[in-house]
Amino acid sequence: MATSSSTPDLAVLGEGEMVEEIRRLEELKAHASALQAELTARLDEVVRRRHAAAGVRAEKQGAGVASQVALARRESPNRGARHLGLAKILVAELPHTLAAMRAGWCSEWRATVVARETACLSLEDRRRIDAELMADPATTDGWGDQRLVAVARARAYELDPHAALKRSRRAEGERHVSLRPAPDTMTYLTALLPVAQGVAAYAALARAADQARAAGDERSRGQVMADALVASLTTPAATSSESAEPAPVPGPAPASVPIAVNLTVSDATLFGGGHQPGWIGGYGPVPAGVARDLVASALAEAQATLRRLYTTSSGSLVTMDSRSRTFPASLGLFIDLRDQSCRTPWCDAPIRHHDHVVPDHAGGPTSAPNGQGLCEACNQAKEAPGFAATVHDGVVTTTTPTGHQVRSRAPALPPGDPPPQQPQEPRGLGPVVHLYRHHLQVVLADDFQAA
Repeated sequence: MATSSSTPDLAVLGEGEMVEEIRRLEELKAHASALQAELTARLDEVVRRRHAAAGVRAEKQGAGVASQVALARRESPNRGARHLGLAKILVAELPHTLAAMRAGWCSEWRATVVARETACLSLEDRRRIDAELMADPATTDGWGDQRLVAVARARAYELDPHAALKRSRRAEGERHVSLRPAPDTMTYLTALLPVAQGVAAYAALARAADQARAAGDERSRGQVMADALVASLTTPAATSSESAEPAPVPGPAPASVPIAVNLTVSDATLFGGGHQPGWIGGYGPVPAGVARDLVASALAEAQATLRRLYTTSSGSLVTMDSRSRTFPASLGLFIDLRDQSCRTPWCDAPIRHHDHVVPDHAGGPTSAPNGQGLCEACNQAKEAPGFAATVHDGVVTTTTPTGHQVRSRAPALPPGDPPPQQPQEPRGLGPVVHLYRHHLQVVLADDFQAA
């Protein structure tokens, strides 16, 4: 296999030559992935030996390796951990798959599939499937990913059915619900459920949709299912009516404490008709018009409070220092809204921890400039030996044990000029609504309908 990285003259290539070049580059990618895996596994070994020599506890040895891999590959720490796990498995347990990657006919993703579907097996059985599927390229030639998954999974069931059952039961403990942004101010609300529960929940929503459609509801089937899901989670009672609206699927009653939606906008967007987007915590940017609609709806229902977030366009905030070693709630909220997601470069994970850039035991103050929002994995990774960080003018510089440096800055504030006149405080709206100059944080209740 050719591994030259020279760039051909695209203008003189014929169609056949272009196809051949595309194939060559695909093989080169697989070969590079194999080399990355071997380097990653080797890095883990070296770091573990260094930690052992330094007296680090066994369970802490190797900490920070996934973060270094992620930074080197310009990816999130979560993906760095996946790359590290795959690399160790390929080198130690799947030699034929690794060789196939070196030869250029097995991609990193297909290697991940083989590793995932054989994870519950003993080393002997795992290597047996590795040899059956990956020793000869003719075995899987032309197979799609789904076929590869199906064959690897079926062989795993045949070799050790008890391990497969144990894996299935263990997977039930990984059930969860996640939220991801979607285009056009929509979201993906995803639930990972055991198969019986997932099928039952979907069937209940489908039944509600079919009943509504049979009664003349003009909404599409998917719209009714989505509306029924939201209604089942946000309304305290499920009652039928004479309207075409379907009865919500039974579900948990809403929490007694209102769930806040944090919307950060500039005053120019909110009061002056500006076009800079707002930012909803946990979701991302929304168009200025949508932000104004949300605020208008919440104000109409007396469910909005406005508070000052920034006092100047530089991003400073009054009383943003604390004598406590932990970040108080108001300072933590400010960090959440300022950083928006984990401050580690290329990590988009939600903020779970608030931590000092310069540790408080090293003289770092508990303040907004010295604070950063981190996900749990990144906060733990930076505690590994050899990691250090400094902050200057809002830029956090992280130095890894190898001396490499990466920098991160919180997202810039939305630009905007203050309105010509200070708006008057609304009256008769229930909760007191305080309006401030410059940037505002708008906290909206969860049980209102957008205009």
